[in-house]
Amino acid sequence: MATKQPTTPPQYSEGSIRVLKGLEPVKQRPGMYTRTDNPLHIIQEVLDNAADEALAGHGKKISVTLHSDGSVSIDDDGRGIPFGMHPEEKAPVIELVFTRLHAGGKFDKGSGGAYSFSGGLHGVGVSVTNALAKRMEATSHREGQVARLVFSGGDVVEKLTTRKQEAGDRKQGTSVRVWPDAKYFESSALPMNELVHLLRSKAVLMPGVSVTLINEKTKDTQNWLYKGGLRDYLMQTLHGDPVIPLFEGDGYADSNHDSFAEGEGAAWAVAFTEDGQPVRESYVNLIPTSAGGTHDSGLRDGLFNAVKSFIELHALLPKGVKLLPEDVFARASYVLSAKVLDPQFQGQIKERLNSRDAVRLVSSYVRPTMELWLNQHVEYGKKLAELAIKAAQTRQKAGQKVEKRKGSGVAVLPGKLTDCESKDIAHNEVFLVEGDSAGGSAKMGRDKESQAILPLRGKVLNTWEVERDRLFANNEIHDISVAIGVDPHGPNDTPDLSGLRYGKVCILSDADVDGSHIQVLLLTLFFRHFPKLIEAGHVFVARPPLFRVDAPARGKKPATKVYALDEGELTAILDKLRKDGVSEGKWSISRFKGLGEMSAEQLWDTTLNPDTRRLMPVQLGLLDFATTEGLITQLMGKGEAAARRELMELHGDSIEIDV
Repeated sequence: MATKQPTTPPQYSEGSIRVLKGLEPVKQRPGMYTRTDNPLHIIQEVLDNAADEALAGHGKKISVTLHSDGSVSIDDDGRGIPFGMHPEEKAPVIELVFTRLHAGGKFDKGSGGAYSFSGGLHGVGVSVTNALAKRMEATSHREGQVARLVFSGGDVVEKLTTRKQEAGDRKQGTSVRVWPDAKYFESSALPMNELVHLLRSKAVLMPGVSVTLINEKTKDTQNWLYKGGLRDYLMQTLHGDPVIPLFEGDGYADSNHDSFAEGEGAAWAVAFTEDGQPVRESYVNLIPTSAGGTHDSGLRDGLFNAVKSFIELHALLPKGVKLLPEDVFARASYVLSAKVLDPQFQGQIKERLNSRDAVRLVSSYVRPTMELWLNQHVEYGKKLAELAIKAAQTRQKAGQKVEKRKGSGVAVLPGKLTDCESKDIAHNEVFLVEGDSAGGSAKMGRDKESQAILPLRGKVLNTWEVERDRLFANNEIHDISVAIGVDPHGPNDTPDLSGLRYGKVCILSDADVDGSHIQVLLLTLFFRHFPKLIEAGHVFVARPPLFRVDAPARGKKPATKVYALDEGELTAILDKLRKDGVSEGKWSISRFKGLGEMSAEQLWDTTLNPDTRRLMPVQLGLLDFATTEGLITQLMGKGEAAARRELMELHGDSIEIDV
């Protein structure tokens, strides 16, 4: 009988480290750079470049052609991509744009930059398109010449050729034709509704620019050219009749503004309806932000404060009614187009704006314009006030009903819980905070209306192998369960969630390695004993910053404090300061040892304020319950030391260590 040879574990040595070069990272992990359900986003990257040319005032026409062979062409009449040799890289600029990550004309936002306002930020856009394309042809018309270059899978297959322009050639502009590589996408078909919506919105946001879609298969041609801008567009897309006429306006900073750069600001159109699904679209430098962001928060803040001050001025609020931002915003439809000099987006596909200053930027223009408009149209103001007050009353009644249902025989709430005033479950949040000192800062810095604080002492028990009926022997876990209002349960149980007291249960621990450990212990508790809270989307992790950078005044920008989650963000902030002309060492960097070191105001600004914080929903992601359970058993189980060691040997090289 043959004996089984022992398998040797894989060696981890210098040769185990692989360095991905050029566009290899994109091909290895396309989902980190773009949407992989279909190729629309890689086409949008090319379209955004054409739109940036028009936004900068250098083009009036954009054309998209869907060819019969599955390829897509984007043509513009902008300045044409430069094709001379790059002074440092010793390669044609047009080649660098399409083959190098972090190469582009949109990093330098100063007066000498090619683009003051643009959606381009990472400099990885069209190079990602190129990496995920079987073939890509780029042609630039510029300075009396035509330059052409062809790529395949991100590599140059036909070197740059240039010729003089002939009689039939256009004077200037760029043409890019892309054959997306189907192997990187779940479906190779472009979603036509999304594409049409994208093109139409570009035309809306750039009045006077013609946007055309040509479909060779169906022989259809669609063209959009808007003169009326956001107002007409919103009226065409609105569901239901507006209660009051559309409110529209815009505001941009001039060269003397003390907080914002010249040209930063926003244009908006807002409608209020009593029924129908609200239409909500927002854009930053023409990039659609489908998940909203800080500019949307600025619009909401401006509208709420304007309506609230109108209601107070005219003494319209009934006794006992408390107005919240969503009461004003619930029935609002809007189109918002913000211009931000250096936008910070969440995710490579830029679906959400994260720039903190954008809240103040948009709000500072919306609020005074809306206040003036309401006081000039008092009857309309009263109608809008009536709509908001009705929404507040409905919300408060719903909250009271829930309270009555929970009232009988409920356990006494833990004494260390600092509860919020509101009874509205959808609006309420509880923060499980590591340590009493951090709990103190959080109590002072929170929004008392909707945010509750439950400080936890020391490390929470590892509950992975604790029987459910023994859980309450631990005081911390007993307090968490009673405060939340839901009993422990298993994945196949159907627990009573009607007693849930908070729509968001947020884990808030230090940004260091100890904080991460507490985070893991709490996530283990929720996954093992409160899985339905995770499934229903009620569990979140707050992301406090690890660093604060104090930057000196530069030009017209005042001295600022900027927060960074981690080393990566810190590096990006310092790079930006260098680009802004701040001398090395003129800034100071503080590292927070823990939440307790933060003042109440800092904790509010960075971690608690819904408009500027980063709150991550806890989800199972692509793994099913059983797979996740197996992984957590390896990590948290008492008899799993060998499995943990194997896991660390396999994946140890991909882990960041905080020493």
